[in-house]
Amino acid sequence: MDLLNLTFVISLAALLSLVCCSYPVSAGDIVHHDALAPKKPGCENDFILVKVQTWVNGEEDAEFVGVGARFGTVIVSKEKNANQTRLSLSDPRDCCKPPKNKLVGDVIMVDRGGCKFTEKANNAEGAGASAILIINNQKELYKMVCEPDETDLDIHIPAVMLPQDAGVTLEKMLLTNDSVSVQLYSPKRPLVDIAEVFLWLMAVGTILCASYWSAWSAREAATEQDKLLKDAAEEFPNRRSDISSVVDISTTTAVLFVVIASCFLVLLYKLMSYWFIELLVVLFCIGGVEGLQTCLVALLSRYRYFMRAAESFIKVPVLGAISYLTLAVSPLCITFAVVWAVYRNTTYAWIGQDILGIALILTVLQIVHVPNLKVGTVLLSCGFLYDIFWVFVSKKLFHESVMIVVARGDKSGEDGIPMLLKIPRLFDPWGGYSIIGFGDILLPGLLVAFAIRYDWLANKSLRAGYFLYAMLAYGLGLLITYVALNLMDGHGQPALLYIVPFTLGKTLEIGNKTA
Repeated sequence: MDLLNLTFVISLAALLSLVCCSYPVSAGDIVHHDALAPKKPGCENDFILVKVQTWVNGEEDAEFVGVGARFGTVIVSKEKNANQTRLSLSDPRDCCKPPKNKLVGDVIMVDRGGCKFTEKANNAEGAGASAILIINNQKELYKMVCEPDETDLDIHIPAVMLPQDAGVTLEKMLLTNDSVSVQLYSPKRPLVDIAEVFLWLMAVGTILCASYWSAWSAREAATEQDKLLKDAAEEFPNRRSDISSVVDISTTTAVLFVVIASCFLVLLYKLMSYWFIELLVVLFCIGGVEGLQTCLVALLSRYRYFMRAAESFIKVPVLGAISYLTLAVSPLCITFAVVWAVYRNTTYAWIGQDILGIALILTVLQIVHVPNLKVGTVLLSCGFLYDIFWVFVSKKLFHESVMIVVARGDKSGEDGIPMLLKIPRLFDPWGGYSIIGFGDILLPGLLVAFAIRYDWLANKSLRAGYFLYAMLAYGLGLLITYVALNLMDGHGQPALLYIVPFTLGKTLEIGNKTA
């Protein structure tokens, strides 16, 4: 890799990976706890997401998602316990007066506005409705609460708010079909989804591969340096030492990473929009191409069929000397990234995103090194504080978690930013993805890679060294992260909050014992 490419990859990876580090593992919240919305007897339900499945003339049709109200009866969680009930339009539409039509157990659909939510629900219940669907006047959902002075809260039917576009579709169904029925239920998420298992394996496997690659390269570089010291450098015209392609992080750089990360995170939060996500996609593709190319060249050059192409170089304007093997794999890498970018919103696009992301992480961990335990301690400690601040403390300053908002890509019209690994939740009735940010792999990975390089150069056995225990500590820390995620009803968690104490703590403990 020439100096220009090397500098570019390091700066790009530092900017997009470490700056955007530690996005929380998240799958979206089903239960929303809102301390600002008042609670009182008869109006103390949690805000839960509700599935509204429709049937048109007896055949299953579209499904919509709404949010349950503070008041009314609790909506059943199991689909088999939910009744399939006829849907009717309210007359008057706002249901601020008792409906003229007798409903006899129907689910009534009403428009928002004109009176209180509880008044609509009471009128619907009085007319015989079994549930009320309130259509919002906007595309977003709204949390239905009770006024402080309300007393008539003895409501025995569930109330659900649906977005405006869902109301338009339901009204068309009612006007153009003989019968429309709905089923209301709020399924719970499984305690553990297999996606979390695969994501854990992916993160641990990435660090494991990157660590061994880093140690192998360090050993080869040391061996080659010994040869260069014994023989004249002219005897190796086509061979370049990997020592020049390694950048060691200093204590100052470790602190600056987090400072710049915070600035860039705020920038993402403030400028979050469709065009900004598009810019991040382009930058991610550039970094992913470089990472994928580096990994493929390193892998193929180990085979004797490709060794000659890997050791033969051609001078290219601007880019400098590039091997023939690099020229051969570059078009494939570029094509892969472009295809992913074009089809990134399709069902299986996460596979391409994960491949590009893992390749970029492997390359960064190969190029960027922690030179000693002191720098590793400073870097992970800063990342630990950074994660806690931007996931939890930022709520008090910005009234929402900046990290979670950016990770989900709110206000951008896109399904999150590309700088994270994700896997669809296979057995989750709500769908969504389990995600982990690059920083949650990169920052601990730098320490784990340092541990194995130290063990190899110091000729330490697996049990007597740092690497085995650092690797196990990372896996355990990430596992605890998923346990915390599930205990918190799917609320995003800062992974470094759990990973750093395990990984760094165990490494320091071993260092104190051997000191």
